[in-house]
Amino acid sequence: MANQYDAIVVGAGHNGLTAGCYLARAGLKTLIVEKNDWIGGAAVSRELHPGWTYSNCSYVCSLLRPEVARDLDLGRHGLQVTPYEGGLSFMENGDYFGYYADHDALRREIKRHSPRDADAYDRFSRFVLQQCRFIRPLLLRSPPDPVRMRPRDIQELLYLLKRFHDMGPRQMADTLRFYTASVADFLDEFFECEILKAHLAGSGIIGTGLGVYSPGTAYVLLHHYMGEVDGSIGAWGFSRGGMGGVSQSLASAFKEAGGEIRAGNGIEKFLCREGNVVGVALDNGDEITAKTVVSNMDVRRTFLDHVEDGTLSDDFVKAVKRFKIRGSSAKLNIALDGMPEFPALPKGTILTQGDMHASQSLDELEQAYDEWKAGRWSTDPYFDMLIPSLIDPTLAAPGKHMMTVFVQYAPYELANGESWDGPNRDAMAESVISKIAKYSPNFRDLIVHKEVRSPWDIEREVGLTEGNIFQGELTFDQLLFNRPVPGYAQYRSPIKGLYMCGSSTHPGGGVMAAPGANAAREILSDLGRGQRAA
Repeated sequence: MANQYDAIVVGAGHNGLTAGCYLARAGLKTLIVEKNDWIGGAAVSRELHPGWTYSNCSYVCSLLRPEVARDLDLGRHGLQVTPYEGGLSFMENGDYFGYYADHDALRREIKRHSPRDADAYDRFSRFVLQQCRFIRPLLLRSPPDPVRMRPRDIQELLYLLKRFHDMGPRQMADTLRFYTASVADFLDEFFECEILKAHLAGSGIIGTGLGVYSPGTAYVLLHHYMGEVDGSIGAWGFSRGGMGGVSQSLASAFKEAGGEIRAGNGIEKFLCREGNVVGVALDNGDEITAKTVVSNMDVRRTFLDHVEDGTLSDDFVKAVKRFKIRGSSAKLNIALDGMPEFPALPKGTILTQGDMHASQSLDELEQAYDEWKAGRWSTDPYFDMLIPSLIDPTLAAPGKHMMTVFVQYAPYELANGESWDGPNRDAMAESVISKIAKYSPNFRDLIVHKEVRSPWDIEREVGLTEGNIFQGELTFDQLLFNRPVPGYAQYRSPIKGLYMCGSSTHPGGGVMAAPGANAAREILSDLGRGQRAA
């Protein structure tokens, strides 16, 4: 009986924990199994150097759905998110562009660089907000399935069409163009200032194997804008204690509901019999039975690595193989002996409490992408750099700081069959550090310790195929009922009782918890313990 459960969730990332919370709260005896000795997947806090805590994969919080946080009472379980108040892009001429959270301050700053763009930014913000209002209600709904066209699918399609129609003819046309546009073309419609466009364009390429001129990257920008902190749409913030604070609050809610977590052993395979899942076999030889099994792994890892050959149809396997999961990102986590100096900035500025960049133009960003396409890391990379210890003092000792740097681009497979081990990883890190040092003369001397993570490292540790942070590209052909496979977008699989709850499913990646919540709703409906969303 010790190895018999009502439900097993594979993977203690935030979506697996979310699904587990809802299942356990509904009265199911639920187990979460995790291959690592720690929980959280990509949303984790780790002390990899004494005295410094790193959010060593995911590093900022915004997309976490407030409905889920309220449902599970995550605040009571310790979750605290503090918004940051600005951001900036350094300029090679010694100036900077400051991206203030305060609207009036931001307007003055844009006007300093381009009087015309100050008004254009208001138009840009209104358009993005309209798109957020269109898509946000869809995040916690299961997408329709045009392949099956059951009554619920027809109803959901009509709901989607009505929301689209309610926009009006002009907005409908703009929305269709937006979803298929590149982020560069989208920004060119509004702005003339190169540094402003470069600053905003980063949101369209983060975690994505595409360049700023690639169709579909305008939506990726929207994906990063549709979150909120304390009701402020588009705001970003830091989880106190690092991103592991999100996972720990979910784990606390899960255990309070009676759930159990087993860490330290991953899954070897899903146990299936006559088209039904009956449990899991772990890599230590244990077999655990359950009639409901939920995979928080990406769709490729789930069905290509852990389902026995011959269990699935050839057509389904081909569709899974076609799902695009491309590694394009690296990460540096750095322990600093003090606060870096940035001579270009005013003393005491709040801008360093947000995201910092140093890309000058859209063309520079595209050149970084060109190197990735050739199988090389970008020698002049785009980076998203933050010092969260300025806001969260729990991450480092007084007077010390923790810096996190997200890097585009770094390929999963290097040219000429080279390995990421050793010299290549160090050389990639040096390209980032040398670029930061151009704007902070004492930065290099402050480095006490650094963790460098290539896409290969992220895959090996976290289990994200190719290190892709979204468990699959967020292009238009991989959204809604196409995510991850047409006919299987409602969290089920061809194997009865085996479900998916990871970011390969709708609505996609980021620390959002929506896939986990949506999957749990569908599972409980199948078990007669809940109601589906309309």
